[in-house]
Amino acid sequence: MNKLDNQNIQKEKKNMTNNLRNYAIAFVFIILVVFFSFASPNFFQVENLFTIARQVAMLGISAVGMTFVMVSGGIDLSVGSLLSLVSVVCAKLMVNAGLPAVIAIGLTLLMCICVGTLNAFFVNRVKIPALITTLGMMTILRGISYVLSDGRHIWGFPEGFSFIGQGYIGPIPVPVIILVFVFLFGWAFLNKTRFGRWAYGIGNNEEATRLSGIDVHKTKSLLYILSSVLAGIAGLILLSRMNSGQPSVGSGFEMEVVTAIVLGGVSIYGGEGKLQGVIFGVLIVGVLENGMILLNVSTYYQEIILGLVLLAAVGFDNKIAGRLKLKK
Repeated sequence: MNKLDNQNIQKEKKNMTNNLRNYAIAFVFIILVVFFSFASPNFFQVENLFTIARQVAMLGISAVGMTFVMVSGGIDLSVGSLLSLVSVVCAKLMVNAGLPAVIAIGLTLLMCICVGTLNAFFVNRVKIPALITTLGMMTILRGISYVLSDGRHIWGFPEGFSFIGQGYIGPIPVPVIILVFVFLFGWAFLNKTRFGRWAYGIGNNEEATRLSGIDVHKTKSLLYILSSVLAGIAGLILLSRMNSGQPSVGSGFEMEVVTAIVLGGVSIYGGEGKLQGVIFGVLIVGVLENGMILLNVSTYYQEIILGLVLLAAVGFDNKIAGRLKLKK
């Protein structure tokens, strides 16, 4: 068998794996919707569907950013704490500093760029593994949030700020419109730009990508910055929706994002996965959480179930993909 035939076989196996993932996740989503439709008469009410849409919007926006990082073989566990810091900082800029909402939002997103740059610096230059870097950053950001807020809620925002998280354009909630634009941007970035191709290349084989002349450090830095900025946008939506800056928000959010992404077929080893699948992963997590709330499932049991879902998703990824990264 020549090299070309072997490449064709590998390509066919990869396509079969991706198709199996897509069918499996679509089937799981349908089963969940059918189950909760029968289990709770309130599930298909318009008000509840809008609630799911807003929850999914925040999760989906952040999931797009972390997908950029995970396809390159990294991870960003700081996104949950970044939601907390964004909530506190933007609230204080509007309330304590008296800045207009637009300026406060701009400065808050600039802070998110700085956080992403720091993550990239420690991963690229100091050579600390992404898991440890972002885990440490997660703790640091959470601590800063409590220091800045003194553990208290902050409210009294300018009129109109609530439109971002609570408003509608026609019948569609504003957060959902933002989510659609973010998904379109994410799809174009991964599939139509050189940075997207490089991200997959780094995830498949970072050293080979570097030797081919690609600036790996620059690419990874951009990916971490985008992850932080999109998490910041999700945090702004959450702040607008709650109308209160709270240092406690975002706790456990990073694991929900990782669960949604892995459910969507993005390999934890990097180099594999499509944003189209992540959409289903986000919907599954959103529907699952909402359905458990409607059924009055205890918060503690919800955490157990989400943890089991994450383990099952990773196990499925290993089984179907054949532990791609280790084989290389």
